Amino acid sequence: MTTNGDGDADPTRRAATGPPAGRRRRDPEASRGAILDAARAELNAHGYSRMTIRRVAARAGVTHGLVMRHFGTKERLFLAAIPGPQRLGAALAGDPATLPERIARAYVDRMETADADDPFVALIRSAAANDPTATRLYSAMQEHSRAAYRDVLDGPDVDARVDLIAAVLLGVTFSRYVIREGAVAAMAPATLAEHLTALLRPVVLPASGTAPGD
Repeated sequence: MTTNGDGDADPTRRAATGPPAGRRRRDPEASRGAILDAARAELNAHGYSRMTIRRVAARAGVTHGLVMRHFGTKERLFLAAIPGPQRLGAALAGDPATLPERIARAYVDRMETADADDPFVALIRSAAANDPTATRLYSAMQEHSRAAYRDVLDGPDVDARVDLIAAVLLGVTFSRYVIREGAVAAMAPATLAEHLTALLRPVVLPASGTAPGD
């Protein structure tokens, strides 16, 4: 070891040495992004029930503990990996009169730009295969949606109307993005958004349509 005149270790040598290469600190946002990308890939390849934190960590090139520090639980990781819940708030903000159009456009824009590893489509596949874990997770997502819609929808039976909105979008998701067959799958995105707007308007704005039973 080299020393200075006072017998202390050379500080310039310590600074040049730095921390061991294998223990360099990673950018937290880059790590988070890598974890989310890995979670989407695992969901698409294996479904929610077979996705594990350790497999996500291995795919992302991080430790199991780092995944847990960022997200805490597997369910929270999944919800963070799906852009839908984050985009819902933006779609709901604005003039109530144009809410059906915003919901339809937000859904179509989100699904048309989804990649092959889209976790929502993977969840729908798992739920269609009677995966009870996927079904419970979808129910948790739906409760999140109900809570968000309660703040903006007027009129009676808000929760039932939110479930009707989900049923419409779920059916389109299955036809267009899972099965990929039929007229809905072949429809141009702009045309799909127009049809969805027409379907959603009497549910979102019941005063503008005909009430059930009339």
